[in-house]
Amino acid sequence: MGSTERIMQRMSRNGLRITEQRKTMVKLFDGAPGYLTPKEVYEHMQRVYPGLSFDTVYRNLRLLLDMDVVEQVVFEDGVKFKLSCEEQHHHHHMICLQCEKTLPIRFCPMTETDVPGDFEVVKHKFEVFGYCGDCREAASGSVPGAR
Repeated sequence: MGSTERIMQRMSRNGLRITEQRKTMVKLFDGAPGYLTPKEVYEHMQRVYPGLSFDTVYRNLRLLLDMDVVEQVVFEDGVKFKLSCEEQHHHHHMICLQCEKTLPIRFCPMTETDVPGDFEVVKHKFEVFGYCGDCREAASGSVPGAR
């Protein structure tokens, strides 16, 4: 069973109505090689469903985010989304600023001792941005301070 079918089953189990628009959006993410901006998602959905509003697309993006179907990352040029990792354990990511390749960090750098006072952490995200080995040489000529 492919990712799209698994996601549709999960959405259905959570009581979410499976519409053709939601199925199309999940297929878009399932086939995307990397991150998509809300504008890219909207433009794709507009081609398939002319007249669909940006608000409807964004509402469905938020819904998929709340269900952990997609992940949201804030890049320097704005928010982007991608299909969530298949890894089930808690982890974080290293993200290449050139090609947007995403690699898991298999440990959590945040410990309970890092939390001040009586603050209770219920969720956190940690991303490291840099350049993967494939992109490092190309980026080193244009990034001040890069090695």
